[in-house]
Amino acid sequence: MIMESKTTDILIAGGGVAGLSAAAAFGTAGFNVVIVDPATPITTRDAEGADLRTTAFLQPAQQFLAMAGLWDRLAPHATPLQTMRIVDAAAQPPVTRDFHAADISDQPFGWNLHNWLLRREMVARLAALPNVDFRPGTGFSHMVARTSEALVSLTDGTQVRAQLVIGADGRNSPVRTAADINVKTTRYGQKAVTFAVTHDAPHDNISTEIHQAGGPFTLVPLPDHDGKPCSAVVWMDHGPEAMRLAALPDAEFEAAASARSAYTYGPLTLASRRMIWPIISQIAQSITGPRTALVAEAAHVMPPIGAQGLNMSLTDLACLLGLAQAAPENLGTQHMLDTYARRRHRDIKLRVTGIDALNRASIAGSPVVQDLRAKGIQALYGITPVRRKLMQIGLGAR
Repeated sequence: MIMESKTTDILIAGGGVAGLSAAAAFGTAGFNVVIVDPATPITTRDAEGADLRTTAFLQPAQQFLAMAGLWDRLAPHATPLQTMRIVDAAAQPPVTRDFHAADISDQPFGWNLHNWLLRREMVARLAALPNVDFRPGTGFSHMVARTSEALVSLTDGTQVRAQLVIGADGRNSPVRTAADINVKTTRYGQKAVTFAVTHDAPHDNISTEIHQAGGPFTLVPLPDHDGKPCSAVVWMDHGPEAMRLAALPDAEFEAAASARSAYTYGPLTLASRRMIWPIISQIAQSITGPRTALVAEAAHVMPPIGAQGLNMSLTDLACLLGLAQAAPENLGTQHMLDTYARRRHRDIKLRVTGIDALNRASIAGSPVVQDLRAKGIQALYGITPVRRKLMQIGLGAR
């Protein structure tokens, strides 16, 4: 039995960082929004189930967050990323190249923030928007798309009528399933161990990606922790090895992590618990359906290389928001959705394919492939126009 029916402009399924950002952006722009998620956001670091990963927001993403009324809340907690360092530790001798934001901009490449903190500040922003109805603990169940609206049924028995449904509900998206959209998934046999560390040497706002066989080891700057320099780490390796590492006693794990980091900042000391995540690439066959737009991991998933994942997600949202603001009368229409697909799907495919190639090169244990990888880093870095163009592409340029 239906307990309630509400009419809104937009129904967002998914209360992760992408979904919360979407609700803040569309709400700030004046649209009426209902956002649902079966889970309640965990907004403290030490709570059970807290997401201890971090997200590096590149310049275009920071601009989107500012437009959504979020950046002023996030800026005091953000650590700037002034330099991107790539190290091929398998090469002999090791190859190190630094990409400096100052070469192309007067701003940092991006800013790094804790995911649990993002949720805290985003939830607070939604509470200040009277036109946003956030319903944690309630999920998307199914929907019927009609000519003028979508009729969405929720897990608590209520219904919402919306002109546009945004699926921001993850790689196993119920919205995508309801829209009968297939996905192509690539599995690498890798997992990522994520954690935070303190170290003696300052990070100097340098994000360092160290490549060997099995996958990259990435150190991303964070604010000091207990008076010591601190970094977030994403350590990718073959699945069984990642599981072994994640299960090591703290002292053994710290020793292994320090060695894998090539002692870039000296010995590493754990500053958080460890989490483990599977590494895949995934592209939705289509990013739209009747009255439906897919964004973020509902549309695309890729290995955590080059800070592309969530930044692409916010590019999806910026595109949708721009279309909605340009012609509010077309919200959720086939014309709007076709335009969204045309503007985003090709770029998504290109970037997922590019990150796939980078990951396969990082996995490679063959000395020949490792040598080619090192030579490629040197060649690309050595041509100034190419180096600058690569940095601009990394920030989102086409």
